[in-house]
Amino acid sequence: MVAQFDGLGAVIVSSDKEFFEQRGFGLTIGFGQRPAVLVIDMIQAFTHPEAMLGANLDAQISATQVLLASARARNLPIFFSTVSYDDADLKDAGIWALKQRGVMTLRAGTPEVELDPRLQRLPGESWLVKKYASCFFGTDLSSRLFSQGIDTLLMAGCTTSGCVRASAVDALQTGLRPMVVRECVGDRSQNAHEQSLFDLQAKYADVVGLPETCHFIDQLPPS
Repeated sequence: MVAQFDGLGAVIVSSDKEFFEQRGFGLTIGFGQRPAVLVIDMIQAFTHPEAMLGANLDAQISATQVLLASARARNLPIFFSTVSYDDADLKDAGIWALKQRGVMTLRAGTPEVELDPRLQRLPGESWLVKKYASCFFGTDLSSRLFSQGIDTLLMAGCTTSGCVRASAVDALQTGLRPMVVRECVGDRSQNAHEQSLFDLQAKYADVVGLPETCHFIDQLPPS
């Protein structure tokens, strides 16, 4: 809840949503003309509930399967990302390795950094290896997207409060339209998930439903 004051000094209490709307947040960016799908870090280290960095993302996996099927039917570009460290002493994780012990489970060449087998990457679909939260930081994702004329990112993956949020913010700052598909993103914390979706919708992205997104894709001419 947010406390406000009227002209006479009386306190008016409204919901965060109402308050942000009154201040002009949460406007709709809208889908563009040339979308691509970005599936962020749906790797076994994050999708196995018992893993140090893991959570139960079964529902998000199922929803992402639907999103991918729709995108493939229109031959949309599809990008998958992972987080993977090559250095034995985790030097390529930088300061991040000091903040969370879970990065030690993200070793190159291990099953943990591989795509969840329920999401099969088909020939021609891109595999992006990153070291930090955003799919844009330290990678060539921007050049890959712009070389194909992409103006919209349909975003799935985990975690909502971490790599999804960071990637959505960077997508906006890069000049792309970030569309975070609600059913396709998840987190270890439901509270963090919901707050991040609220904040993304308010300031950085459109949080869209899976049916709405698939309808948008279905209306596109085959690529």
